[in-house]
Amino acid sequence: MSLREKIEQVKSEIAATPANNGQMPLDSLRGTASIMSRIHKEILSLVDLRTMENMPPERLRGELKVLAEGLLDEGRIAVNESERRKIVESIQNEVMGLGPIEPLLADPTISDILVNGPGKVYVERRGRLEATDVHFDSVEHLMRIIDKIVSRIGRRIDESSPMVDARLPDGSRVNAIIAPLALDGPVLSIRRFAVVPYTMEDLLKFGTLTQEMADLITGLVKGRINLLISGGTGSGKTTLLNVISGAIPPNERIVTIEDAAELQLQQPHVVRLETRPPNIEGKGEVTQRALVRNSLRMRPDRIIVGEVRGAEVLDMLQAMNTGHEGSMTTIHANTPRDALTRLEHMLGMTGMQANPRTMRQQIGSALSVVVQISRLSDGRRKVTSLQEITGMEGDIITMQEIFLFDQTGVTQDGSVQGRFRATGIRPKFAQRLLTRGIGLAEDLFDPARYQD
Repeated sequence: MSLREKIEQVKSEIAATPANNGQMPLDSLRGTASIMSRIHKEILSLVDLRTMENMPPERLRGELKVLAEGLLDEGRIAVNESERRKIVESIQNEVMGLGPIEPLLADPTISDILVNGPGKVYVERRGRLEATDVHFDSVEHLMRIIDKIVSRIGRRIDESSPMVDARLPDGSRVNAIIAPLALDGPVLSIRRFAVVPYTMEDLLKFGTLTQEMADLITGLVKGRINLLISGGTGSGKTTLLNVISGAIPPNERIVTIEDAAELQLQQPHVVRLETRPPNIEGKGEVTQRALVRNSLRMRPDRIIVGEVRGAEVLDMLQAMNTGHEGSMTTIHANTPRDALTRLEHMLGMTGMQANPRTMRQQIGSALSVVVQISRLSDGRRKVTSLQEITGMEGDIITMQEIFLFDQTGVTQDGSVQGRFRATGIRPKFAQRLLTRGIGLAEDLFDPARYQD
């Protein structure tokens, strides 16, 4: 039976259903089930989903509009034009997108979508959380949307595997956790990424860093200096990594390794690798460490690890020390010193039989610069410190700060006040950059240049 024939069948069935005085008022369906959810169930029960998936998007959108409007007309449901349009759009979003949160995904000002059960949906705009009036009809409705997300990339979520990391087609990162771990209903967290990736000009416009800092970081990338980007959750580490990777020359072969693919590199020669979780039998897992090891056999000029979390740090540091200069990664840490401490702890997780001094030497020789990015109390992200790793002094890795953000106060409306400045220290890598043909302004590191 064709889709058109099924539409006529649904119309006939609804027309034959007894109605309340010939009409079904909108309010009568509110409560346990909405008009949209009822029509959606009718559509799913009568339309072959495989046929719908094979349709071009525009044709499918049109067919769904015809079907939804036909159900409204023949069911004699009393709705005004605005409500009718909203119901039709909801049906289209439900079948083709992610249901109630589809409009949120289309809003470019939203950076995070946080679903705490079917009745509570929050978003982050400009660094601040806001409650929305968006909701799901039931736990089953929310679970259906979560299943749609994870099944697209061949993953699953159920009671035996109640946590999952996934991504949307645009690269946005998704995490879902359900019962028995989530006590108040399924929890869905979406970290959105811009359809058009941010550029360094965007970060300058946002006040994330200064032009001088941008010039320096760009020079570090072009000069093949190994970088570590450190920051807390939601501070913008991946965004910064994506932006600064734009300075990599187009003639280099780049291998990216991530748990959930988020990076949006624009170079023509990029190989993207993604980990794989174990299957239902607990087999088939491919870790970041395995991918880093394999990438060494793929003739990369640079290796970019989305975030180091465990044993892969050893292979990443060794790669940085053995010919893959200019490699980059991120790490969760609140300060550059904490970032190095975390790297040391991760090396211990590998079972590496070495004393702390040896592990610190490995870190100090592999990395040259730590860039710290933070989310301030007003929601804005800023590069708060840029430090050079200068070597070892006794058993301690020595560092020197080149740039920093000085917070001077907070205004009455909560906005953070402060300024970027140079410390006056001329880094050792300046000479390395010069020998590689990358010149820096003579007064780039002069604190007087940054006086108000």
